[in-house]
Amino acid sequence: MTAAARHVLHVQLFLQKTGGEALYAQVLESLQNVTPLVQAVPPDGADLDVTGSLRFWKVDAHDLAYVVQARLVALLGLRGACVGAGGNRMISAMAAAVTPPGQVTVVGTTQEAVAAFLRPQPVAALPGIGPATARSLRRYGIATVGAVADLPPVTLQRILGAAAGRAIRERALGHDPRPVTPEALPRFHSRSADFPADVLDHQRHRTTLLSLAEQLGGTLREERQVAGSMTLTVRYADKSTTVRTRVLPEYTAHSAALTGAAHELYQRLGLQRARVRGLRLRLDDLRPADRATRQLSLDPQSAKARAAEAASDHARARFGPAAIVKASVAAAGACVADKT
Repeated sequence: MTAAARHVLHVQLFLQKTGGEALYAQVLESLQNVTPLVQAVPPDGADLDVTGSLRFWKVDAHDLAYVVQARLVALLGLRGACVGAGGNRMISAMAAAVTPPGQVTVVGTTQEAVAAFLRPQPVAALPGIGPATARSLRRYGIATVGAVADLPPVTLQRILGAAAGRAIRERALGHDPRPVTPEALPRFHSRSADFPADVLDHQRHRTTLLSLAEQLGGTLREERQVAGSMTLTVRYADKSTTVRTRVLPEYTAHSAALTGAAHELYQRLGLQRARVRGLRLRLDDLRPADRATRQLSLDPQSAKARAAEAASDHARARFGPAAIVKASVAAAGACVADKT
């Protein structure tokens, strides 16, 4: 890296208990007064390119990170935001991930500083490496980012595949060409579940996902909307996360379809003895239900399921959300925290 390197801040908030979409939008608006180059990283993060703002504020990246925290406290009463600073979006996000609430971590923009930060990190800290990929690498004795960076490219591609191997190697070397792109906050719905202790039971994971999908489906139908994509976030005991996204086969608000998609995303993670502390489902690409087409089905069971779903929605609207609760959903409901 050179003296003209970029400077990027990643602000990580904790809005699970204090906010929602409205508060998140206020946070982004506040950050735009620090720099116009702010990109939302839902559900509660943001990237700021402050390269051109440091001279205006007459501070370095470290001090500007504290300016950001002070503004969030003064304007919105949000305490505990952690901020990572680095030469690109990936480095700053990884720095924020190892930062205690209310603190700042700055990674220098020189090649030596980036290597000193990245090399000791576990391979799972790199974006794009989930539990299954991390296990594959560990079987070859590759446990740290430094070990990934030291591998011959052809060896890494043989283990992970050509495209994935090239991408992971670039990240292990600290490269991330993605710009910070200002854009409107996309509308979405999400629900999350936080466990009070580590949960290894796969059936409980699946039951919790069923509950989250049921809640999201009910919200979509109440608002007469449908969703086009789903994101599953798994949070582990060490505070690391795995995120997977898929485009749904069709726009839908049908709880059974959402549950099936959630279980498929979960199954693809290949979790074995993962110590899970939280699960989150997010639905994006929302649009009015009357503007979406639905594939016709000749399956009578599908028609019956949708009719039963409509009857349940009617009962809940008339008598309250607890009027009809599936037994499997009720079993998981105690650990579910609502978030939109």
